Amino acid sequence: MKKIVVKKRHSIRKSQAQDLLARLAEQIGPSAELFHTEMIEVLETTANVSLFMVNKKPLLLATEDWVFPTLKGALQSPFPERRVVVDAGAIPYVVNGADIMRPGIVSVTDDVKANAPVQIVDERHGKPLAIGIALFDAPDLRASSAGKMVKKFHHVGDEIWNIEI
Repeated sequence: MKKIVVKKRHSIRKSQAQDLLARLAEQIGPSAELFHTEMIEVLETTANVSLFMVNKKPLLLATEDWVFPTLKGALQSPFPERRVVVDAGAIPYVVNGADIMRPGIVSVTDDVKANAPVQIVDERHGKPLAIGIALFDAPDLRASSAGKMVKKFHHVGDEIWNIEI
């Protein structure tokens, strides 16, 4: 991704916010309530994703297909859904933007679906390290023994993390 430039920033209507939170609930279930607030703003940027400000912090991102918390959103409001847990050996690679390979995966929640966003968390503390797109459903991911399982989408230090508002 190239550097993201914010063009405009404005509040969205309550009905748009309800639609956004409904789409988020499709991904993470009842934990979507963690992101409910009176005012949500949208950032018009040069990126191919939409960023939403919740309480003046970029906590949600959206594509045409899904809405999911940003890494800052997952850190601020931890949620138990859509988790891929990696071992300590994978952490340095994950935080530097690497895709997730099968040998580094310790466990996967049952709600992981192919082509849907997931949070990649560390084994010891359960702290989110990155947001990725799962390449397989949970049972197929568990059954695999090698190969790429999650494509990196957003990590610490990338353009979304460092966005200036």
